[in-house]
Amino acid sequence: MRKPPIHTISHDAIKAWRITAILYEAIAWVITIIGIVLHFVVDFPLWIVLILIAVSVVSTYFTVFLLPKLRWKRWRYEVFEQEIYIQHGILVVSRTLIPMIRVQHVETEQGPILKKFDLASVSISTAATTHQIPALSNEVASDLRDKISALARVDEDDV
Repeated sequence: MRKPPIHTISHDAIKAWRITAILYEAIAWVITIIGIVLHFVVDFPLWIVLILIAVSVVSTYFTVFLLPKLRWKRWRYEVFEQEIYIQHGILVVSRTLIPMIRVQHVETEQGPILKKFDLASVSISTAATTHQIPALSNEVASDLRDKISALARVDEDDV
């Protein structure tokens, strides 16, 4: 069996993923607070409010505190002359090989949260799908994009 890829994504990915999770969890907490208010205003069933609170607490713990660190530990990538090797996943670890000859284009993406931490993601498009290497420093992402682009070029003589 092949060894896992050696390159990791930026450690700041944990912070960026936590902020993203907090934004999503805010929705769950708003629903929970609405349930609490409804309980006191219109006698909404207490058992439903308690379930909402329990689900919000457990969900917040997993998505904000546990999952970002686990995701970061699993994310690995490596670029070879003939292929790109990506590993990711928490419970089910996926290892993907993308042949350079299949790469159609490569781009970097940066949303507001990644921008705050000076991070960018690299998207690698093939005819079938798009693969992403998330949360790399801007410099690493730019260099990786250029390297993959250069390795994926096919001369007319090679076709």
